[in-house]
Amino acid sequence: MPSISRSARRRSVPTVAAVVAVLALTATACGPGDENADDKPSASASAGPEELARELGLPDDLPSDLPTSLEELEKWRDGEWKDWDRERWLKEAKDFFNPIIEDLWDPDRMKDADGNEREVDESDIEDDPSGGEGGTGEDEGVTDPTPAKVPAKQVDTPFTGADKPVGKVFMDTPKGAMVCSGSVVEDPGNPGKSNLVATAGHCVHGGAGKGWFRNVVFVPDYNPKGLPNSALEKAQKKDVAPYDIWWAKHARTTDHWIKTGADRGGKGAQQDFAVLRVQPEDKSSGKSLQETVDGSALKVNFGTPRVKSLSNLTAVGYPASPPFDGAKMFSCTDKPGRLTLDTEQPTMYRIGCSMTAGASGGPWRDASGKWLLSVTSIGPVTGDWLAGPRLGKEAKGVLDAVSRAG
Repeated sequence: MPSISRSARRRSVPTVAAVVAVLALTATACGPGDENADDKPSASASAGPEELARELGLPDDLPSDLPTSLEELEKWRDGEWKDWDRERWLKEAKDFFNPIIEDLWDPDRMKDADGNEREVDESDIEDDPSGGEGGTGEDEGVTDPTPAKVPAKQVDTPFTGADKPVGKVFMDTPKGAMVCSGSVVEDPGNPGKSNLVATAGHCVHGGAGKGWFRNVVFVPDYNPKGLPNSALEKAQKKDVAPYDIWWAKHARTTDHWIKTGADRGGKGAQQDFAVLRVQPEDKSSGKSLQETVDGSALKVNFGTPRVKSLSNLTAVGYPASPPFDGAKMFSCTDKPGRLTLDTEQPTMYRIGCSMTAGASGGPWRDASGKWLLSVTSIGPVTGDWLAGPRLGKEAKGVLDAVSRAG
């Protein structure tokens, strides 16, 4: 059975109640730099701990190293990293903890989030001149010639078909607010009613020696009118997040990413995959994410199809680093090749593509447009190509664990 990393220690009921109570009192406070706090009492002020826990999206198991004082909680709240011991937080926060904070991600804050970069250079690539011909393992340990650059094309708006499940993943990190891409995927445990989102592991977890990011959300169908970046700051929420903001309730990534992942150089990229179970900030509709986006969701192919069997792959996402600005959805379609960074790990898919940081975690679809075969993980500083992991048993274990989490 695949090994999925999730260390959690149960806290006592009184401690959970205390954390719930403090978070309920602070959740409506102003963020950093706000001087005029809302003096209206929280609608949840009179609710009991269990009801508050459900409303805030707290897990049954809480990490034992959560802040314990009101002062520390206030610093931690809303991802206020500048007032937190960053090194301590990254090393000790091993459990994903992501309570809903209403109105934290407004259009202006989304617009200013930076792309979460993962860059490699030629020295990181293993080159096998034999071409890997023959045998069932013909894709393993092989690197094909660098593909020609494929200019990314802007996706037509309004989004339809296979583009409907795609959106942006936002998160608070020690470096500030950042952004990736992601897509709604089918949940084997809830057919037609999925709340699962596939993205890259580096979009939710810092990798080796680090921890989970905070305030992780998914915004499906982001900016469906294709508004320019200059217009997003003052845009109405419905024009930026037409299907609401969906907060990650559970998150998993592979053990390989957690143990070996790094900001640069491609380490951990061969299993750079994550799945989120999300819940809406506005829970009034009662619909699942898949139902909310008109039933759209991609099926995940964990069969690691051989490169020769694929006519093309299409990578989709919201590139945010120059020459892009993160406002619009783009795609690249190309015949995939093979890329090896570590001969002890599966070979990756690679295509020519000019998309940059911010496209990370975006789906790679097959020619039918129905199946997700990979997610964007890495690219070079030159912005000529992208590579993504082939999704096998480890990735399937990640999705199955989040599906079972309920």
